[in-house]
Amino acid sequence: MKKLILLIMFFLSISLMGASSPKNFGLGVMFGEPSGLTGKLWTTKNMAFDAGVAWSFKNDIVYIHINYLFHHFELVEVKKGSFGIYYGIGGAVVIFDSVHVGARVPLGLEYVFPGNQFEIFLEIVPGIALIPETDFYLSGGVGVRYYF
Repeated sequence: MKKLILLIMFFLSISLMGASSPKNFGLGVMFGEPSGLTGKLWTTKNMAFDAGVAWSFKNDIVYIHINYLFHHFELVEVKKGSFGIYYGIGGAVVIFDSVHVGARVPLGLEYVFPGNQFEIFLEIVPGIALIPETDFYLSGGVGVRYYF
């Protein structure tokens, strides 16, 4: 039941980000610890919001995050598609025995296939838990999104 509520919250948060033009909004999956669903909404050519709802198969936790990302596609030229780096700032909520809130700084690599229909990404995310106690953490993963 907890997972269903969180999935509803995820899709509601994505819909509240605003309407997007074609191929500006993507949905997909991310794999790591935790693994789950991811969405991304481009606001400009180089800036986007991304969000995720994930669960840990190891620790029985639910994880929700949202980030504001800055992209740089001009650093590495590729013959087809686009390859870039990104970084950003965001927040996370982790639910297990209690609710934990923190900040995160995603750093990643991303390849957008020709036609802007699919993207794959790899990221590492240092973060700091702030509530109910302060603690540093490191997460990361790989994922794929399909753009509408």
